[in-house]
Amino acid sequence: MKIYAVGIIILGSAIAIGAVARLQAQSNGSFTGTVQRVWEDGFRLDADGRTVRVDTWDVCGDATANYVKVSDRLTVEGEFEGGEFDAFSLTNDAGESLCQ
Repeated sequence: MKIYAVGIIILGSAIAIGAVARLQAQSNGSFTGTVQRVWEDGFRLDADGRTVRVDTWDVCGDATANYVKVSDRLTVEGEFEGGEFDAFSLTNDAGESLCQ
């Protein structure tokens, strides 16, 4: 009976690990959209009706407003962390990298 219970725990752990890996894969990626609002270390992006709060501190520091303006169309690559999308790179419609 104990061996059977251990088998269920191991199977359950494998399923949980697989679910976490799928969630992490879904949280990484990119968004393309129009900038709605800008602040010192981030901006709000309208990505086809989905509002994404983008943290740009890692790529722009506190100078985001020097590079990003309201109504700019950008592609942002990064990952979700703590309710925000942490940007790894920003690219405008002309294909130019921003803040780097």
